[in-house]
Amino acid sequence: MTKTLVIAEKPSVAQDIVRALTPVAGKFDKHDEYFESDKYIVTSAVGHLVEIHAPEEFDVKRGKWSFAHLPVIPPYFDLKPVDKTKSRLNAVVKLARRKDVTELVNACDAGREGELIFRLIEQFAAGEKKPGTAKTGAGLGKPIRRLWLQSMTPQAIRDGFDKLRSDKQMQGLAHAARSRSEADWLVGINGTRAMTAFNSRDGGFFLTTVGRVQTPTLAIVVEREEQIRKFISRDYWEIHGSFLADAGEYPGKWFDPKWKKDPEDPEKRADRVWDQKEAQAIADAVRGKAATVTEESKPTTQAAPGLFDLTSLQREANGRFGYSAKTTLSIAQSLYERHKALTYPRTDSRHLPQDYVKVVHETMGMLADSGMRHLAPFAKQAIDEQYVKPVKRVFDDTKVSDHFAIIPTLQAPSGLSEAEQKVYDLVVRRFLAVFFPSAEYLVTTRISQAVGHHFKTEGKVLVKPGWLAIYGKEAAAEVEDAKEGDKGQNLVPVKPGEMVRTESVEAKGLKTRPPARYSEATLLGAMEGAGKFVEDDELREAMQEKGLGTPATRASIIEGLINEKYMLREGRELIPTAKAFQLMTLLRGLGVEELSKPELTGEWEYKLAQMEHGKLSRDQFMHEIADMTKRIVMKAKEYDRDTVPGDYATLKTPCPNCGGVVQETYRRYNCVGKKGAEPCGFSFTKIPAGRAFELVEVEQFLANKRIGPLQGFRSKAGWPFTAELALAFDEEEKNWKLEFDFGKDDNPAETGEIVDLSAQEPLGPCPKCGHKVFEWGSNYVCERAVPTEGHATPTCDFRSGKIILQQPVEREQMAKLLATGKTDLLDKFVSMRTRRPFKAFLAWDAEAGKVNFAFEPRASKFPPRKGAGAATKGTAATRAKAKEPPAPYKATAKAAKAVAAKKAPAAKKAAPAKKAAVKKAGTLKPSAELAAVIGDGLVARTEVIKKLWDYIKANGLQDAANKRAINADDKLAKVFGKPQVTMFELAGIVGKHLS
Repeated sequence: MTKTLVIAEKPSVAQDIVRALTPVAGKFDKHDEYFESDKYIVTSAVGHLVEIHAPEEFDVKRGKWSFAHLPVIPPYFDLKPVDKTKSRLNAVVKLARRKDVTELVNACDAGREGELIFRLIEQFAAGEKKPGTAKTGAGLGKPIRRLWLQSMTPQAIRDGFDKLRSDKQMQGLAHAARSRSEADWLVGINGTRAMTAFNSRDGGFFLTTVGRVQTPTLAIVVEREEQIRKFISRDYWEIHGSFLADAGEYPGKWFDPKWKKDPEDPEKRADRVWDQKEAQAIADAVRGKAATVTEESKPTTQAAPGLFDLTSLQREANGRFGYSAKTTLSIAQSLYERHKALTYPRTDSRHLPQDYVKVVHETMGMLADSGMRHLAPFAKQAIDEQYVKPVKRVFDDTKVSDHFAIIPTLQAPSGLSEAEQKVYDLVVRRFLAVFFPSAEYLVTTRISQAVGHHFKTEGKVLVKPGWLAIYGKEAAAEVEDAKEGDKGQNLVPVKPGEMVRTESVEAKGLKTRPPARYSEATLLGAMEGAGKFVEDDELREAMQEKGLGTPATRASIIEGLINEKYMLREGRELIPTAKAFQLMTLLRGLGVEELSKPELTGEWEYKLAQMEHGKLSRDQFMHEIADMTKRIVMKAKEYDRDTVPGDYATLKTPCPNCGGVVQETYRRYNCVGKKGAEPCGFSFTKIPAGRAFELVEVEQFLANKRIGPLQGFRSKAGWPFTAELALAFDEEEKNWKLEFDFGKDDNPAETGEIVDLSAQEPLGPCPKCGHKVFEWGSNYVCERAVPTEGHATPTCDFRSGKIILQQPVEREQMAKLLATGKTDLLDKFVSMRTRRPFKAFLAWDAEAGKVNFAFEPRASKFPPRKGAGAATKGTAATRAKAKEPPAPYKATAKAAKAVAAKKAPAAKKAAPAKKAAVKKAGTLKPSAELAAVIGDGLVARTEVIKKLWDYIKANGLQDAANKRAINADDKLAKVFGKPQVTMFELAGIVGKHLS
């Protein structure tokens, strides 16, 4: 018997489809990854299971960051599984290939992205079976039909199956979906590689990412920061008066009734005076004078805001609780997936389907019976008063896209975390509020006129709270945060025809303020409404419902910009870095500003909409994208001027060499000399090792000739590292030059150089000898570990680095270690072997006589073995009695290795542990070349590395300029196979010489 395979986008939708089809298709049997009946097999993806990539023959592994291999425009795209969902993909592909499956139904979300998810899965299933089909985009050859749902009620699903769309009807949408995906790849990959290649021309590796969505988003933040920096504050005055009536006093603020808006100066307002003398003259003129009063009172209403889509929920949570967009998304996703308490959160709709009235009634019933004391009474009130009605502002099929608004489900949640409860409450309150009556106010506007000058007073009284009752507001309550003479207060009554007296008047001096920096809430709003930045009417209309990014991707776009060091998050503000300004300068200078403008998205959306309706071919669109990609690459490749035009700074700190002026260019800071004098030649890069200087850092660096430790540097191989920067005087050049300082100071205990620590504050007592510990160079040292005036011969060897595995160790933390034996938990260590970050304490290990790692105790994921209970208990009791922490790890790369190992299941760790024990016994035989360096005989791997380092240090083979590099002598050249290697390559090279 033949069957139809139905592929939904998410497991929850698959379950809804099964529930809806059971009455008409019979019982479904549940399996691990799918449901099966006599007629249907229903399974699901979990979002994207497959992604596109360039075939290997068209994309290089080495040299991809150079112009020599750009642009990359493959004639077709291959597919590869998304790593974290491989098992789900394999299950779906296996079902699609079943011989009894003769038809596929695409039940992914009703939109462009849902179409793409299904098409790539189906193409991947065929590509595995018939090599080469990825080139044509052909599929399995089985008929495809489309389930198009905008409502998830059982009847709507059954109706959808009765009206399945043909594959031919969906070709336009399928072409648009593929084209958008491939165009983003072409522009993002080529743009990023071209800008990185341009910025890395002078050496080093300066990763410069660009993208159709991320770069215009960054441009919005940079443009606002430029406005703030260029803003010149202006003085203005407001005139505030107090008026005495028979019933009491009330405030008022002066305004000019003849004022008209000035399009040239948006800071001008009706209540602002720009001259102090004029403001004071008005205040003096009306003080003590009688005033006539006119007033108008009118009722106004305020409806509840609409239901949440993801962006509005993220904005609300950011504004109320300070949650980042990423945090809110993960909380909402947990409430949807784990607790089944919210509907699908990654939605851009704020409406419900028109057939959802019954579901809303049921949800109200659930909330009324939920036991949530702060919300249940309002749900009961909505039911009793019959507030739920099929109104267009809530139920509108035309405003529902792939998904409808976020609302509570019929599942009452339990066991929520504090953050989950806060977000759930936000959604429930908004869901209740949207059906409640509008809030009703009485707004009174009073004009007091004295000797020809007008003062306005506004009062706003809440008459009926309506939906505001859900948020704790009561009738006749004063509005919070009411300001003097502003909205939000009851006004003392004034009788008709009564004259009032101007009691006190004051001209208050104020300053205009620059626009506020973006927070995540306001940036999400700007991304959503990015169409307003587009001047072309057609493109603006195409972007009207799209914006920059999608609700599902906006959080990751913002996080990506922060991770790439384009923006910093300070409190709730997002601040662009020097790297961000440099990118905008580069795009303008190269003439590829379209990468930074939302018009690019508008143009694409316009053309993709044409493609969906069959008015534009996929080939034509992709040809235009390829041309645009080539032009971007060629603009960067052929740019031959020394600098890029831009708005550059002149530093306040003088040149350390000649005292002249230091100016910024695109790539460097250069001395331009004193007035009337020639430049002295002092110059240094703006981007040492791929990290752009901030302006304040440059000033500090020039003034102190040292800065750091700083994070965010990258080696030529792309590895991140932390270091200090120093200005060192070059005797040959007779000038200063920038150098990295990795903390490899000469040991004064060996050189005999006297160290002066007298000007410093000690951090605490030395854990070895009890004398004082000070900062010295890139280390913390005991005063008895270095030669000093009072103690010329060192007798202690306590020393600990200021940077350990990329983790800066601040003075406060070292002081805490010296006082208590342990730092706080530090979270920026990076394993040298795995390159993964890890958290650890630094602790004094008295037995080893040095500072070592200590890790948080973790509860075992596995139950104890039988018979082990007593031993465990005894061990714990012994530890508790001794009050000793677990033995700390050695503060080296081995500890980082141990962190990664902890993440593996215990069963998997057992086998390697045995191997390690064997190797330590010394069972490895070195090659003849290696034996010439470390000696013959069986050795352990750790012993080999130690002996190699002893040999390297004894013969002074560490490179003087780059202490991470090792220069080979005659013996090591035979081991290394080249004249120089980095310390990171050492372990791999040694492995080839051991058997």
